[in-house]
This record gives sequence, structure tokens and C-alpha cells, in this order.
Amino acid sequence: MKTRLFVLVLAGVFCFGVRLKAQRTPFAGGLVGISALSADGRSLTTGSEAAVSLYKPENGAALNFFGGVHLTDFLSLQGSYVWNRNRLTLTATRTSAAEGIYYEVSRNSTQHSVIGDLLLYFRDRRSWARPYLSVGSGLVRFTSKEQALLAVRGTPQLPPQEFKSNAGALRVAVGIDFNLNSNWSFRYSFSETIRRNPISEQLSPPGQRNLANFQNLFGFFIRL
Repeated sequence: MKTRLFVLVLAGVFCFGVRLKAQRTPFAGGLVGISALSADGRSLTTGSEAAVSLYKPENGAALNFFGGVHLTDFLSLQGSYVWNRNRLTLTATRTSAAEGIYYEVSRNSTQHSVIGDLLLYFRDRRSWARPYLSVGSGLVRFTSKEQALLAVRGTPQLPPQEFKSNAGALRVAVGIDFNLNSNWSFRYSFSETIRRNPISEQLSPPGQRNLANFQNLFGFFIRL
């Protein structure tokens, strides 16, 4: 009896493995869209002085190239390279009874990200519309360069003309795939990537929030 049960279990595992392998479908594609960064700021006051700092980001372009494999009708693995570029305006001021200093500087910023994602679909691959949730993590390289010193008074502590930062990140996304035919699909995705904030670290006084990168993306992918 035990031998029969063992054989049945082995047969079931083998059949499941064969079915899973048969269901695997690789895919690759690209998305374009808009990137929006979160802002940050901080204020400090004492009995003799007050200091305020902040940065304001502008919306910018974003690109996402990805490839992966559909493991089952409802589960997929995906690797992505993501690029985005955003302009920034950094401002800081410090006042006391003796003097008042401030600056305002325009900068650009670029992020290069490599992310691994797990996608959970809510409809099978035969459906023409397949909404999904995804979660992933990876590495983000951030670079910022000064463009113009817009205003300055006194001798404030200015950010360096160029600074870079590498950090791990968490990305969550919602999206939907529309099957156009047996090979091609259209995808829309809204994602948020969170990492340590290299911009806030350059403010004086430093900011305290993480950097969030929101992206609205759309494009196409092909099943290989």
C-alpha cells in the first residue's frame, strides 16, 4: 500500500512538473511613459535662528525594457531595466539675528534601475484583459548634476556640483495586459519605486523622507 502511494505521489509530481513546463512562455517588451519623483523638505528653529530646505522635482521621461517568463496562468517572473530623467530645484535658507543666507539651484537627475519582479495575474492567459499586481526589488543608481545657480546670498552650504548614489529599492506596481493576438500584447503599468533619498541628504538641513519614483508606463510585449 505504501509503495503504491509513493508511486502515485511521484507520478503526480512528475505530471505537475510537465504541465508547469508546458505552460511556461517567455516574453519580452518595452514601455515608455512619465516619471514623477516625490518632494521633500525640512525646517529647524532654535532661539537664535531658523533654517528651511526643500527640493521640487519636475515630471520627466521614463523607459522600461523587460523580459520574463509566464510560469502559469496566474504567476510570472520578470526582469526589468528602467531609466528615468527628472529636473530638480533645490532651495535652502538660514536666518539669524546676525545674517540671512539662502540659495536656489537648478539640477538634473537620472536613475538607472535593475529590478526583478514577481507578477500575480487575476485572469488566465486565454482572457483578452489580464490585470495584475507585482512586487520586486533591485538596485538603483542615482546621478545628479548642477545646471544653474539661480540665486545666492551670503555663503550657504551648496550641494556638490555632481553626486551619485547606489542603493537597493523596493518596487510595487499594478497594471493590465491586453492580448492583441496570439503573440502580441499591450501593457499599461503604474509603479512606485522606493529607495533611500540621495537628494534629501544634500539639503541643509537634510530632509528625512525616502525617495519615491512614480511611473505611468505603456507599451507592447511579445510572447516568444
